[in-house]
Amino acid sequence: MAKARVLLVEDDPIQAGATKEILEKAGYDVVCAADGISAIKEVKTNKPDIILLDVILPSLDGYEVCRWLKLEEPTKGIPVIMLTVKTELSDKISGLHIGADDYLPKPYNELELNARIYASLRTKALQDELKSKNRQLEEVLAKVEYMAITDVLTGLYNRRRLHLSLTKEFERSKRYATPFSLILMDLDHFKNINDTCGHLAGDMVLQEVAKIIQKNIRDVDTAARYGGEEFIILLPNTKKEDAVHSAERMRLSIENHKFPDTQNVVITVSIGIAGVPDEDLTTEDKMIQCADIALYKAKHNGRNRTMVADGKSLVEI
Repeated sequence: MAKARVLLVEDDPIQAGATKEILEKAGYDVVCAADGISAIKEVKTNKPDIILLDVILPSLDGYEVCRWLKLEEPTKGIPVIMLTVKTELSDKISGLHIGADDYLPKPYNELELNARIYASLRTKALQDELKSKNRQLEEVLAKVEYMAITDVLTGLYNRRRLHLSLTKEFERSKRYATPFSLILMDLDHFKNINDTCGHLAGDMVLQEVAKIIQKNIRDVDTAARYGGEEFIILLPNTKKEDAVHSAERMRLSIENHKFPDTQNVVITVSIGIAGVPDEDLTTEDKMIQCADIALYKAKHNGRNRTMVADGKSLVEI
């Protein structure tokens, strides 16, 4: 604290010189300003650690300067000690009401001045430390929350977050009578990839597929790793026929993608689609089951294809 930067705002050159000498003797780096406008410019240019602010100043008085400092986000945390010859209680209250941190009447004792500055700087240091710890805590909590809802390998949402989003979108679709579609995707012969190319190559395939999915969905859509080599994409306000276009775009992108470390094996996916409105799909679980049936049919019909399902029938694309 002894090397703190102090801005002394004092229009009396004799008083300013005497105070500057006291502060420099105590080890502070002191900058002086003779009026309110100069003080504000100095604060903007070289942010001080603490401000000693005379109340009676030319142009802007100390109250106006203090009010400006406490309204501005970059400067409101700088401690301000008001200095004045006024001894009325109302003057002291006025300064404290507009945000001053302390109030020191003139003439002030050298020891008291240093003690007030030290106390204000100590309080500021504790506040800064608390803010820093709060930021660190927020970062940790954000990281924990991210880990709780994210699949570590692919960076997509995990199954837990998927079900929360699915419930929300399904209920919203029912409430507002809007279409809602679900794409269930499964990599074909993925076990062969792991057996032939190794599990590291298999992990890389999953990561690349996740990137392809993310490139081909909207900001309002939700993509998740459902488990193993299965992925789910939720498409709010989307009819099944429109979901087909998204699904086919992703399927073809994956088929044509050059996956590294796979010995030029062509990677394909099978896709099942379900959507509402559909009188037979009364819950989100039934919606997943319907898409799963369509996916199974796509696998059964030769893989690398898309099937659309409703509660009663299947349509191959």
